[in-house]
Amino acid sequence: MDLAAFSADAAHLLFGAFATFSAIYLWSRTRDMAWTLVIIGAIVSYVDVVFATLESFGILEAALFVYNGIPIVRIVLANAPLVFTGIGLLLAASRKRVP
Repeated sequence: MDLAAFSADAAHLLFGAFATFSAIYLWSRTRDMAWTLVIIGAIVSYVDVVFATLESFGILEAALFVYNGIPIVRIVLANAPLVFTGIGLLLAASRKRVP
């Protein structure tokens, strides 16, 4: 791994950790289901970053999480943050606002 790739991965981990810390802090202050789903999306997104980092360092192998040739963990970690965030945003948009 060259220095440019390492610094990109390190920055991704650092900013992902900041976003996850902020999400957990917000989670402790809100009881709103829409925000909770967006927060879960941010946390799962960071799990994807950590998994990819551990995979690039050779600590974990994606082959351990393959079912019939399908990388299940890769698919779930890549798409779950978008699903949680999308559902949270739809839930927030579906609320009726009283003028």
